[in-house]
Amino acid sequence: MTGQSFTIGLLLFPRLTQLDMTGPFEVFNRLPGAEVHLIWKTLDPVHADSGLGLLPTTTMAGCPKLDVICVPGGPGVGALMEDEEVLSFLRKAASTAKYVTSVCTGSLVLGAAGLLEGRRATSHWMSRPFLKSFGAEPVDERVVTDGNVITGGGVTAGIDFGLAIAGAAFGRKVAEQIQLSIEYDPHPPFDAGSPRTADPALVEDTRTRGAARQKERQAIVDRAAARLGHG
Repeated sequence: MTGQSFTIGLLLFPRLTQLDMTGPFEVFNRLPGAEVHLIWKTLDPVHADSGLGLLPTTTMAGCPKLDVICVPGGPGVGALMEDEEVLSFLRKAASTAKYVTSVCTGSLVLGAAGLLEGRRATSHWMSRPFLKSFGAEPVDERVVTDGNVITGGGVTAGIDFGLAIAGAAFGRKVAEQIQLSIEYDPHPPFDAGSPRTADPALVEDTRTRGAARQKERQAIVDRAAARLGHG
């Protein structure tokens, strides 16, 4: 796919995790003919859960037709799962997009919009089981592709996810050129980035620290799933 524009939209929202968005953004912005839009209800600054300010470049009402629609994750996804304005926008964008995508818990928002029914998908490891409530099949993989639906795991998986989109849309050579240009060659200092490899006590401590948030998220997922006729 060369010689034409490739239009990508990344949803911004209050309390997103910025690396869920900026990781794939770094890849997307290097694609041939890329037009990358940061989308929200208004053009006012949006603040990530870290406090970092992000500027939307277009509104949902003014957003052009997209080749890729992408929803990052973060604590703010709870509000999105019950925001019909956002869910309607995603359904409309997905109806014509070549790729319907998410990073981390952004997949829960796709699920709440009814876009993961019968699909294999992934999310952050602590929230992955919630996907069942939306009729999806949770998969413990870094990036999951099911037709034109591509979902990435937690936070740092956004870079892998972005490269997967690059490869799907433009071929392996383009994806590898981008990977090399950003020197994406991870060698983490600790082998604790997944519950499969982290010390069990660390995994349990992390679950305990996140228990209140997960309980609140479960209630929101249940309500969102009920509106879709699940549960």
